[in-house]
Amino acid sequence: MSENEESAEARRWLRYALEDLEAGEALLSQRTAIPRHICWLAQQSAEKAIKAALIFLQIDFPHRHDLDVLRNLLPASWSIKEQQPDLAELTEWSVEARYPGDWPEATDNDARIAMQQARAVWQSIETDLLHNGFP
Repeated sequence: MSENEESAEARRWLRYALEDLEAGEALLSQRTAIPRHICWLAQQSAEKAIKAALIFLQIDFPHRHDLDVLRNLLPASWSIKEQQPDLAELTEWSVEARYPGDWPEATDNDARIAMQQARAVWQSIETDLLHNGFP
């Protein structure tokens, strides 16, 4: 992939991340929204934002949903590493929000917290991308 193709692909991933974030935030404002759906969108937004940065930096990443593993592939200087040192709870929504299992149902509070963290991840990635020459 050329540098222009990588930038375009990273931009696409970042757009998808923002769309998931905005969809989750829109659902959050609805009384009838299902919290686990919001939590899943939050996890997806964060995952896609981090992968956008990895694509831009030409860093290969595993096809996994573990946000800590993905974040740790970024350079040490990236602010997400300090600002979001633990993404384990957000990672859990990649499975727990989609499948029944032996875990508690997501609550409205879980949804709010997940969306706040996803917004912070997206903003951090966007800032770092711009500081690193993202067009």
